[in-house]
Amino acid sequence: MSYTTQMDAARKGIITKEMTIVAEKEKMDVNVLMKKIAEGKVVIPANKNHHSLDPEGVGEGLRTKINVNLGISKDCPNFDSELEKVRMALDMKAEAIMDLSSFGKTEEFRKELIGMSPAMIGTVPIYDAVGFYDKELSDITEKEFLDVVEKHGRDGVDFVTIHAGINKETAAVFKRNKRLTNIVSRGGSLIYAWMELNNKENPFFEYYDELLEICAKYDITISLGDACRPGSINDATDASQIKELMILGELTLRAWEKNVQVMIEGPGHMPLNEIVANMIIEKKLCHGAPFYVLGPLVTDVAPGYDHITSAIGGAIAASYGADFLCYVTPAEHLRLPTIEDMREGIIASKIAAHAADIAKNIPGAISWDYEMSKARQQLNWERMFELAIDPEKARRYRKESSPEHEDSCTMCGKMCSMRNMNKVMEGKNINILREDD
Repeated sequence: MSYTTQMDAARKGIITKEMTIVAEKEKMDVNVLMKKIAEGKVVIPANKNHHSLDPEGVGEGLRTKINVNLGISKDCPNFDSELEKVRMALDMKAEAIMDLSSFGKTEEFRKELIGMSPAMIGTVPIYDAVGFYDKELSDITEKEFLDVVEKHGRDGVDFVTIHAGINKETAAVFKRNKRLTNIVSRGGSLIYAWMELNNKENPFFEYYDELLEICAKYDITISLGDACRPGSINDATDASQIKELMILGELTLRAWEKNVQVMIEGPGHMPLNEIVANMIIEKKLCHGAPFYVLGPLVTDVAPGYDHITSAIGGAIAASYGADFLCYVTPAEHLRLPTIEDMREGIIASKIAAHAADIAKNIPGAISWDYEMSKARQQLNWERMFELAIDPEKARRYRKESSPEHEDSCTMCGKMCSMRNMNKVMEGKNINILREDD
């Protein structure tokens, strides 16, 4: 029995090799996983042409995954530098990489990235369109937009962000309901500008059926982009955001009719107290499809520290239903991130994802923390480093400030509670002011 996509296989009762791998990673019965894929609650982004892929699942009951954004820009077109970032992201076990290249050798970079990456690869095809055709935005035709998606599919891209929800209806709501920061999604703003300049419907909405045919052909997971995501906490949960989310819910059902896997993209900037409601609304309006969030960033006043504002929001969002976190670096809003910015962003996002997995009772999540606590109780520093989310930094901090006594650290010395409690529990004396007996 043949199948076109992972969803098509699941609906036919076929267990694919990708399902088997994901089920083993997630400690989930493969038949349970298959049912979730058939229902659209889990996706396995796995383009048929991505031969180096080590598949991952995204969605209900699975570990929270993280994505790393990188790519070549006009101001920073260093091909080799971006490949170095790719290698770091892979070394740090990011489950996904989005190539957001918008200038120069985009095709060459994308093909090399896909060829070397076991992580799933995503793109935003509209970023590539201007450079690919060497045309101004307004001169690109509807067919040309779709042809770029097809090209990315042939190259092996596993998921594509498509801003199909910013149609004429959504645009009208946006115009009637003024926002502080307007449309901050880069892809969303490009689509909106194209619509306004040409006085036409969004081509990805108007030709959505043709888009789905391309996605089904290569088993590209469509990541329905949030053009109207809030770019400030002032704009969170407003009419434009909710209107677009309603459209995305309708587009989700249309995709599922064609056996195309779907993720939904979400906010953005958002106050802490609105995050839980947004997770509930998204899951309700979009029929349980996996939710992919940027942040949410819980305050607007921390440039240089937005990996922290994002991790706070991401942990809350994922613990209440978000399935996939897009990392944010300290360079957000300021510049293209450096290697070190990337490292900090990945670590912050991994912390948020793991904290959420504990809250969601994902199998095996809390056992990691148990092992760390046991190593701390035993003052087993080497084991602590092995278990650390960032072993390199933990080792460096320990080395940079060496204690007098190896069973302590320079914060507490011989007053270390772990050290002293271990001695007392073993019936030993505690010598704080003099050498041990």
